Amino acid sequence: MIEINNVTKSYTMGEEKISALNEVSLTVEEGDFMAVTGPSGSGKSTLLYTIGGLLTPTHGNVQVNGSMIYSLTSKERARFRRENVGFIFQTFELLPYLTALENVMIPLSLAGEDSRDQEKWALEALEKVGLGKRATHKPNELSGGEQQRVAVARGLVNEANILLADEPTGNLDQKTGDEIMSLLRELNDEDGQTIIYVTHDQSNAKLADKVVGMIDGRIVTRINQRN
Repeated sequence: MIEINNVTKSYTMGEEKISALNEVSLTVEEGDFMAVTGPSGSGKSTLLYTIGGLLTPTHGNVQVNGSMIYSLTSKERARFRRENVGFIFQTFELLPYLTALENVMIPLSLAGEDSRDQEKWALEALEKVGLGKRATHKPNELSGGEQQRVAVARGLVNEANILLADEPTGNLDQKTGDEIMSLLRELNDEDGQTIIYVTHDQSNAKLADKVVGMIDGRIVTRINQRN
């Protein structure tokens, strides 16, 4: 489903050249539940955003469902993201002046869906994460765990084949974080959604079918935990 071939991502800071990714190659199969682990600065988030079409590599290529996504125009790549990828961010990234329902509707609005369908599908996504009754509440009226559930609903509302989560439990207490991870595992088991998540928490990594370990922009370990 996803093929990453010899991807390097470099930045220049002053006179220093920093490689966030160093010749990374990785295959992700359809339906995988994959964790990406490693210390801060190891390239985990950079890898995730590169897979999602948000960060153009310096060298190498990323192929998703047979399409070389960085050979697409910026407009084509934006369409690719809308149709194929859902994102969940550690900091939730909810718009404070919108309700939970309106926040979840954003990907559907960008995709040009009918307004009635937007509301219907967004409510279904909120119900899926247990927040149907909180649809009219704004982020400041929700707990941290509820805000992350809204972010999960937004990530899955367009029924994307791929869900990318960057430290989805990083700002949550242990109990709430466990609930979010259980929800992601459920989405993978029941809907077959391909999920790749970045985590520094080893207990979260143990839930994955596959674990990729990174250090200094390189993949150093690959573990298959499937039964």
